[in-house]
Amino acid sequence: MKISARNVFRGKISALVNAAVNAEIELILAGGDKIVAIITEESVKSLGLAVGMEALAYVKAPWVMLLAGPANMKFSARNQLTGKVSQVTKGAVNSEVAITLAGGTIVYAVVTNEAVLELGLKEGSEASALIKASQVILGLPA
Repeated sequence: MKISARNVFRGKISALVNAAVNAEIELILAGGDKIVAIITEESVKSLGLAVGMEALAYVKAPWVMLLAGPANMKFSARNQLTGKVSQVTKGAVNSEVAITLAGGTIVYAVVTNEAVLELGLKEGSEASALIKASQVILGLPA
């Protein structure tokens, strides 16, 4: 299956916390980084999710917020992933920023060119990707 989401993370479900309406699922990626998703209990049941299963987490690049430097402040976004900017591709209005995490995972964000300048984002600089858990879509590998 092909998908338009720029970020596709493959990992193993390391934790699953069920609740009345939503569940919290934590994926451990190959390099050790973690992604947390909040999905409905109905989705957990229909996908048959369980700890130890492989799963895919999808996040569209425009949903990723960026922070220059490490995420050393408190945010409501559950996913705070710090790494180094590995590429900045400038467009007419927006830029795509790639951040390579310590474990090797790459997170892509699409932000305005103005934001790239204001944050001082350039190859080699430290940056953090902030992703709300409710914006992570889970799927199963085919």
